[in-house]
Amino acid sequence: MNQYDVIVIGSDINGLVTSAMIAKSGKKVLVIDEREQIGGLTAIQKFSSGSMVNPVYDAIQWIDPRVIKDLELNNYDLEIDNPKTLRIALDKHGKHIKFYSDNELTSNSISNYSLEDAKKWPDFCSHINNMSNFLESIYQLTPPKLPNINLKDALSMRSMLSPLRKHGTKGLTDFIKIAPMMMPEIMDEWFETELLRAAISTSGIRHLSQGPFAAATGYNFLHQHVYANGIINNSILIKGGTSAFVKCVEKVAKSHGVQIINKCQINSIDLNKGACSGVTINSDEKIISEYVVSSLDPSTTFENFVGTQNLNPAFLTQLQNIKYRGSVTRIHLELNELPEIKGVSNDEMNTFFSISPSIEYLERASDACKYGEVSKNPFLEFSFPTINNPELSSNGKQILSATIQYTPYHLRNNKWSDSLKNELKNNIISILEKYIPRITSLIDSSLVVSPFDFEQRFGIKEGSFNHGEMTLDQFFFMRPTISSAQYKSPIPNLFICGSSTHPGGGIHGTNGYNAAKEILKS
Repeated sequence: MNQYDVIVIGSDINGLVTSAMIAKSGKKVLVIDEREQIGGLTAIQKFSSGSMVNPVYDAIQWIDPRVIKDLELNNYDLEIDNPKTLRIALDKHGKHIKFYSDNELTSNSISNYSLEDAKKWPDFCSHINNMSNFLESIYQLTPPKLPNINLKDALSMRSMLSPLRKHGTKGLTDFIKIAPMMMPEIMDEWFETELLRAAISTSGIRHLSQGPFAAATGYNFLHQHVYANGIINNSILIKGGTSAFVKCVEKVAKSHGVQIINKCQINSIDLNKGACSGVTINSDEKIISEYVVSSLDPSTTFENFVGTQNLNPAFLTQLQNIKYRGSVTRIHLELNELPEIKGVSNDEMNTFFSISPSIEYLERASDACKYGEVSKNPFLEFSFPTINNPELSSNGKQILSATIQYTPYHLRNNKWSDSLKNELKNNIISILEKYIPRITSLIDSSLVVSPFDFEQRFGIKEGSFNHGEMTLDQFFFMRPTISSAQYKSPIPNLFICGSSTHPGGGIHGTNGYNAAKEILKS
């Protein structure tokens, strides 16, 4: 019978960071995953005639610097590219607003619409940076256990105050003010240009089912700009795609002795006298370990693998109250050639584009989601990943990868089917035609992945990339539940490290890093 110090379930970024950190300390670690490829939502998916696509993430919003430093990722051929042109908010007439890594260039682009807005831009960026700095300190903490905060928890939370000392009491009041706000309320204080207001607001609703008028979209906006150094709509491109980042962490993990088993059927997380004792795989193979840590969503971890019969009723209720609400569809189009976009030069095509003409437009798109319908005029983001990574295409063609909101997992009077996905694809193409003339004639093949597909193919509850929505009631000491927010579950020796944990979704690695620290302290 095999025996390990720690078994990690899931080979996504958080599972691999956790395994690498623990193995680095000298522990014997095993990673198991039911999928053929490592990487979770970053694993490359085959598409059409040999081409490949990133299932979800074509870029990374931010990476926890502790992960890069402590795992020495720069020694493992991690190539990070910080592009000059970060995002282009499209206008039908070619009068786009372009966001750059240089805030002065962004101001110049905004000035084509409003000199007043352009003048305010540097102050806005500095203001958001101050608030995101506050979040950075929170994200490095293990949330306290409520309602019983002990002295150790209280002392650890002192680090939250460091950015506030720099900015004074105003820093705290500004953060408390912004976090629960709606995006339009924030925009009303700063800008008048509708295209600019909407382009900024998209960060507040990314991967949510709510629209910009929902409370606490301000918090999600700040979350997207952690470690961005005041660069709005910042993004990080990885040479080789986002999967290359995960593969880099895999190399580190293996260098410290981590064993990884793919295509492994996980039957159960096993208990002995109420405490976690290992796992059962491939029907009857038991593996013993001192600790088990899961990077999967809470429903899969506890209800499916532990079993509801082994859960405290109060904890089970907490689990069942988690809001997942996946509402994102990905559409990939294989094109014969790179299209032309009016007002965008060839060297600016290696960026991200958004179709979000106004805040009202975004809110109307989310209204459909509220009533269980697929939006006819959705919030749309897209890029051409084959520009930066031509190896994704086996035949020299270009791929357009688009993220579509709002397409709810739960549909009213309908269900996800090939017919519905085809209808959605045709609608998206017609929208793209308004900004990219002739794109229909360039399409060779397509792939549509709905929230239902994400659940079926990747095992994520309701197709929620964040393993639970990023809302204030599912934040910090309440993420994923109030009794499991310290990366420790109510079951002794069973830990969690996935996107459901603090600080939430993304492929930044913070969740896995923080979880590893807690396990090593046990």
